[in-house]
Amino acid sequence: MNAERGGLRTASRLVVKVGSSSLTTPQGMIDGDRVDALVDVLAARRAGGTQIVLVSSGAIAAGLGPLGLPTRPRDLATQQAAASVGQGVLIARYTSSFARYGLRVGQVLLTADDMMRRSHHRNAQRTLDRLLELGIVPVVNENDTVATDEIRFGDNDRLAALVTHLMHADALLLLSDVDALYDGDPRRPGGANRLTDVRGPADLADVELGRSGRVGTGGMVTKVQAARIATGAGVPVVLTAAAHAAQALAGADVGTYFHPDGRHPGTRLLWLAHAATGRGRLHLDHGAVEAVVGRRMSLLPAGVTAVEGDFSAGDPVDLCGPHGDAVARGLVNFDSAEIPGLLGRSTRELAGSLGPEYERELIHRDDIVLLEPDLSGASHV
Repeated sequence: MNAERGGLRTASRLVVKVGSSSLTTPQGMIDGDRVDALVDVLAARRAGGTQIVLVSSGAIAAGLGPLGLPTRPRDLATQQAAASVGQGVLIARYTSSFARYGLRVGQVLLTADDMMRRSHHRNAQRTLDRLLELGIVPVVNENDTVATDEIRFGDNDRLAALVTHLMHADALLLLSDVDALYDGDPRRPGGANRLTDVRGPADLADVELGRSGRVGTGGMVTKVQAARIATGAGVPVVLTAAAHAAQALAGADVGTYFHPDGRHPGTRLLWLAHAATGRGRLHLDHGAVEAVVGRRMSLLPAGVTAVEGDFSAGDPVDLCGPHGDAVARGLVNFDSAEIPGLLGRSTRELAGSLGPEYERELIHRDDIVLLEPDLSGASHV
């Protein structure tokens, strides 16, 4: 056992995410043998006393057979129809597989909105906590029938990272059809090198980005981003193939281990950075960018040059630099209709002309998170 990976072996609460490619046949249908193999590993760990939350893709794939579709549909409406039919098939398959070990499962379907709105966020947390208390294995999936995030971006990776934080889990295991993160495409002549450990962004500097925006092969960008979300919340992550799940959970040196960075941000700020979507945009001048990003100060009306979007007080909005790139996100204190009349004016001036309620910042510094560039060079959440 690798000593540094012992956290997965000893975790008392664990989130495991599995993608469609690890559950399907070459024809794209759900493979019962693969489901059983995964459940065998999870049930063994569950028998040892570990609480497990399974984040599983595969609803669309499970719906192909019942709908008579030979391949995954391209149009969104048919994808959502396949998800609607397939989600029941998928949960039934997990139900029967876990039942072999006397375990029951509970279906939890979430959308990005459930992770964005605080009341929904708390409700999801209470439900999952109670399921675990009752000895149930929650099976979480994006609600593909009404949400488009997973269908467009795939693999539930970000959702798994957010559920890890939501549930205060001790570790996250990301299961893929690729056995690790590589610094290039291992299928090319000469192959590529496996990254055994990632301790920070510097370790990813030489990782090759594919033309489709993927790291190496296997759609790794979303998985690496999910790992960064989890490790940024102080949680270790292992990325490996589903076939190596047992070894990974035992602390063996398989896959890629993402080391936690020791930070433990509050739930609200993690939600703001990674689950919220900006409802509008505030364009900042250079001075305001320096104040907000460089000195971590509140955003004042005098530093804002333009407003985009229709939003209400309390909504998340993106803060953009002079070149239009999003550098931060915050919870705004005013409606979008109010802000144009405040721009370029000091809070003292506004209080004198409009009343004391306007002697406050547009966004308080405690309600601002900085956005960092993603692996393709653009701002990401």
